[in-house]
Amino acid sequence: MASQSSGGSLYNWHASDFRGAFSMDAVIKKPADAVAGTPAGDRPSREEAERAVRTLIAWAGDNPDRDGLRDTPRRVVKVYEDFYAGYRASAEEALERTFEDLGDYDDIVILRDIPFYSHCEHHMVPIVGRAHVAYYPGEKVVGLSKLARVIDIYARRLQTQERLTSQVVSAVDEALKPRGIAILIEAEHQCMTLRGIHKHGASTVTTQFTGVFRDDPAEQQCFLTLVGRSR
Repeated sequence: MASQSSGGSLYNWHASDFRGAFSMDAVIKKPADAVAGTPAGDRPSREEAERAVRTLIAWAGDNPDRDGLRDTPRRVVKVYEDFYAGYRASAEEALERTFEDLGDYDDIVILRDIPFYSHCEHHMVPIVGRAHVAYYPGEKVVGLSKLARVIDIYARRLQTQERLTSQVVSAVDEALKPRGIAILIEAEHQCMTLRGIHKHGASTVTTQFTGVFRDDPAEQQCFLTLVGRSR
């Protein structure tokens, strides 16, 4: 069952509400890009990054000069450019183009089952999950692919799931000024499944509600039903 904090912006879905899930709270914070990347002048060169990978290979106990590993530093740096492409992208720019011709439509807009992958900022191992985003339009809407793009921009950074949830809400709220936003993110954290307590199959669920979703429990239930998470 959901409980609301005294501030009115924090909801906690207990583990009993989602089978196999650990609950986490997400609080909306602005600006959406609160976590800054490395200043341009301080970013290591590609050669320095490749040397760092060689050091890690040697530290792990292998020989970075053997045939199978000789090109690994170059490949790792290249794949990191993809894993962390979000540091070089802007959610504000992704949501810049909006549309005001809504006709008579004034109901919910929902994009569900958006797959994403990210990396835990504590261990740099994968977070793999799905996101569901909904909003009640105010005076404008955005292309649906842009919502998925915003999730990718924030996911492709070193992250916590709580901050990812909050950043997506903040970006959509700032760009569209909707009457309400709802988001639910469910993900498996491999820092829990590949190491530590090795709890395979455990998933983490974070939610955030604003506006009409925050103020009306019936709207929350409608959202959860539409994304297939009602009880």
